[in-house]
Amino acid sequence: MLILSQEEVKQIIPLTEIKKVVDRVEDAFLKYGKGEVDMPPKTYLYFKKDNGDLRVMPSFSEELKMAGTKIVNVHPDNPKNNLPTVGAVIVLNDAKTGAPLALMDGTYITGMRTGAAGAVASKYLAKKSAKTLGVVGAGRQSLFQIAATSSIIKLQDICVYDTNEKSIEVLSNELSKLNIKIRKAGIEEVSKQDILTTTTPSRSPIVKSDWVAAGTHINAVGADAEGKEELDPTILKRAKIIVDDWAQASHSGEINVPVSKGIITKNDIYGSLGEVVAGIKTGRENDSEITVFDSTGLALQDLFTAEMVYQEALKRGIGKDIKIF
Repeated sequence: MLILSQEEVKQIIPLTEIKKVVDRVEDAFLKYGKGEVDMPPKTYLYFKKDNGDLRVMPSFSEELKMAGTKIVNVHPDNPKNNLPTVGAVIVLNDAKTGAPLALMDGTYITGMRTGAAGAVASKYLAKKSAKTLGVVGAGRQSLFQIAATSSIIKLQDICVYDTNEKSIEVLSNELSKLNIKIRKAGIEEVSKQDILTTTTPSRSPIVKSDWVAAGTHINAVGADAEGKEELDPTILKRAKIIVDDWAQASHSGEINVPVSKGIITKNDIYGSLGEVVAGIKTGRENDSEITVFDSTGLALQDLFTAEMVYQEALKRGIGKDIKIF
């Protein structure tokens, strides 16, 4: 079994090459939309006393002849102990024999593939004339969202809001290495951009409906557990809602609270991003539509990205091969 550390994964797919991940994730959505893959909903274990959870995310692709399982934790208090909020590992298995092929860091892959999903959604759901991006939250995921979207859309202005201005400064320094410029702005101005991406752990709406103009595309990324939400539910009532997966989104995505309160139902969901990418359903139909992509993160995004990393590692001779049994 091949073991790949985070540094080795970064060596194979550096942030400068995130477009490769965007293409791979787009292919994952395509296969999911066509029903060519197997992916049960992610399973949660909640550690309430420790303010965290563990998620198990399996998937299988006949085309890749491979299965992948990601085990990922989310512990918001970890930074106090100099640990990342999100940590993950991914195991790849040979579908023919079930034998484990690789064990690799999944933390960096999670960041990359989540950013890539936002970029794919923007490609299919934002206005063709979209030139501005607003981001609420300047944490680690905002780096991947901005880098990925910038890799496929020529953005003229990127503004970011965060309650911690130091985080915006850190983000700006990181993005400058990619020749991407951002500016600080208030949350209302950020919400008025052509594309709006939310990446916070909020458990109450922070983006007001009055701030969101006709024609806006929203990537709702932050809500990834039961009880989380970032958008005023009125926005959802005005919008065409696209999920990555209904079961996951209704349980732990941006729509989970409005669904639990009966504000919206499954009938209010237009479809999945996979259906849009596969051409089964139309994405944006005019420049006045508000579109919302509820991103919860699919195991397939991890599988298709990790498989690419694995194949490249074999070609380059990167990683440590061990006999596990």
